[in-house]
Amino acid sequence: MKKKITARWLRDEYFAFFKEKEHRVIPNSPLIPQDDSSALFTSAGMHPLVPYLLGEPHPLGRRLVGIQKCLRTGDIEKVGDGFHHTFFEMLGNWSLGDYWKKEAVSWSWQFLTKNLGFSAEKISVTCFAGDKEVKKDKETAGYWEKVGIPQERIFFLGREDNWWGPVGKTGPCGPDTEMFVDTGAPSCSSSCQPGCSCGKYIEVWNNVFMEYLRDEKGHYLPLKQKNVDTGMGVERVVALLLGKKDDDYQTPIFSPLIEKIAEISGKSYQGEWRRPMRIIADHLRAAVFIVNEGIVPGNKEHGYVLRRLIRRSIREGKQLGMDSFWVKAVAEEVIANIDNYGDDYQELRKEKTRIVAVLEEEERKFRRTLDRGLKELEKLFSSLEKSQEKKVSGKDAFYLYETFGFPLELVKEEAQKRGFVVDEKDFLREKEKHQRVSQTAAKGRFKSGLATRSPQIIKYHTATHLLQAALRKILGKHVQQAGSNITEERLRFDFTHPSPLTPEQIKAVEDLVNQKIAANLPVKMEVMSFEESQKRGALAFFKGRYPPQVKVYFIGDFSCEVCAGPHVKATGQLGKFRIIKEESCGSGKRRIYAVLEK
Repeated sequence: MKKKITARWLRDEYFAFFKEKEHRVIPNSPLIPQDDSSALFTSAGMHPLVPYLLGEPHPLGRRLVGIQKCLRTGDIEKVGDGFHHTFFEMLGNWSLGDYWKKEAVSWSWQFLTKNLGFSAEKISVTCFAGDKEVKKDKETAGYWEKVGIPQERIFFLGREDNWWGPVGKTGPCGPDTEMFVDTGAPSCSSSCQPGCSCGKYIEVWNNVFMEYLRDEKGHYLPLKQKNVDTGMGVERVVALLLGKKDDDYQTPIFSPLIEKIAEISGKSYQGEWRRPMRIIADHLRAAVFIVNEGIVPGNKEHGYVLRRLIRRSIREGKQLGMDSFWVKAVAEEVIANIDNYGDDYQELRKEKTRIVAVLEEEERKFRRTLDRGLKELEKLFSSLEKSQEKKVSGKDAFYLYETFGFPLELVKEEAQKRGFVVDEKDFLREKEKHQRVSQTAAKGRFKSGLATRSPQIIKYHTATHLLQAALRKILGKHVQQAGSNITEERLRFDFTHPSPLTPEQIKAVEDLVNQKIAANLPVKMEVMSFEESQKRGALAFFKGRYPPQVKVYFIGDFSCEVCAGPHVKATGQLGKFRIIKEESCGSGKRRIYAVLEK
């Protein structure tokens, strides 16, 4: 019987392969990082494994395999082509100080050629070319030759292509090796090779070899624990296996969404209509998963990203003539086809009513904004007529685009009706300027990453445990962590609570935390089954997302939480705890900012 290529099939095949290699399956972690302030969203399979890549022992051992839902917004403007996505799934296998390059290369080759059936003659690889700081990675290249790849299909590229990390100024890093499939498309030039963006070579897998530690002086020192971190994008590999080399959206992952959009719009998936349909399918799929994490549209951080995805979808819908309310129908199609992914996301069905309601409300708000935008456009035209100006500036067009959601095509259409033209080049300059600012802000979220486990970060992380325990003592057991963000300067802690804290409650929480710090309570860790942790009263609010074996941190008899760590040895190391701000961060949620003082 011929195998049916789906995302579920690929996941199952990957897991089975690595379980035979003595890997333990880890759960799909939340899209909102639980213990890492370096990013708004989980952006890679290794993201939840940061403590273990730094040397913390993992409860399931040193060989792991998993699939992780991820979200990246750095390339949001590129979404609309055949393969860029905001939300995606990443398969990965990890060695935490266990196997190394030889095994990683051999198993990658075996899985690609034997299990997935890619032609050995169509696979090329890249390795790190070396520079004045780190030597050329001939070792990895040698292992590729041994499995059967000839030298002419082994390419050496620089840091931009074949080096990972550190995310901050210091931290683990190392060369990587990437695997590409030749699609059979013609070469774009005589210099075309893997890494070229013309579409001839498509990357299918990346193995990162974390073997160096970059110190504060910029020196690369050998790591005590060498790790292998891999990543295989599900959407891209499924498309290649189905022969859809230039269009991920023609696979079972996206085709139900594209069909629904085509049905609503009355347009077919071809020509100029493909791009807006792809954007809608990608963005609303991402929005469904974000809302499922408890996020609602807003003007800051997670909420801003969610709002941007929904509103960008609606803007693209206008290009397709989709003027009535339709977001609900596409969102329901995402949830209806959740079985395509496997069993990880069944909670979306349970949360369907809430998810759809959130998206519907945002569509209503945005359509009211669009109506106001039409009035603003009329004012602009009236002003231009009075000044006898016939050109709409790029700055004005971009203001309408960014503030009221008006696509350039819509502004041009309305302008043409009134005898105006739009300065498109100036509009694009304004848009690029905005994108540079957004990208810089996004990069700032990653300034910590693997380098964030500094002594001060560890202190703040321990303080969040004390804070949560104190809040539950003062406010009640309904308090649950809803997010956190930690920097070198302060902690931010989000939690469930229906009303603002009174000054008396804030002081009581602050005093209780400081009492426990003054008591110099010991911080101890035990590894146990998740079931045992619950019997012993450990806080764990991400049900169904924990491995069979977990770490539980006890702070005296005051706090008990399932957590990856690390933490200080005793609370007396923290210093004085002070709450500097308390505010709302969404319906039924509050946010506390606090600092540790010497």
